[in-house]
Amino acid sequence: MPILNSARRINPLDLNKNIRIGVAFPLDDKNMFTGTKTVKEQIKANLLNLLLTYPGERINLPNYGAGIKHLIFEQNIDLETLKIKIQSQIDIFIPDINIQNISTNTLKDKHTLIITITYNYILDNSTQSLQLNFNTFN
Repeated sequence: MPILNSARRINPLDLNKNIRIGVAFPLDDKNMFTGTKTVKEQIKANLLNLLLTYPGERINLPNYGAGIKHLIFEQNIDLETLKIKIQSQIDIFIPDINIQNISTNTLKDKHTLIITITYNYILDNSTQSLQLNFNTFN
């Protein structure tokens, strides 16, 4: 008898343990050849790639990328505009997740920006989080 209304669903790509889904970050000696093993790991890598890519940097996708590094070096950072830019890019290019929260904090010295994104993976409704720290004082 099948289990109905089960909350646990698995992406079919995760069933075969002999394949790798995509590229893992950071691109170092270990990750260059191992890759990501699950779709959740790849979605997190895709999210990181989307946030760190400048618009126009990716071939054949001129609108791809949030360009966060460019925005944080502005004289006055508008954090609400930054959140809207991140949300719109994720809605377009990573439809497998729903954003729960995007929080931005600056440390007291005003030289560090912390961006935390909490999201739900749509397939099984699990919650993940990603934090980026930018030191704007170099």
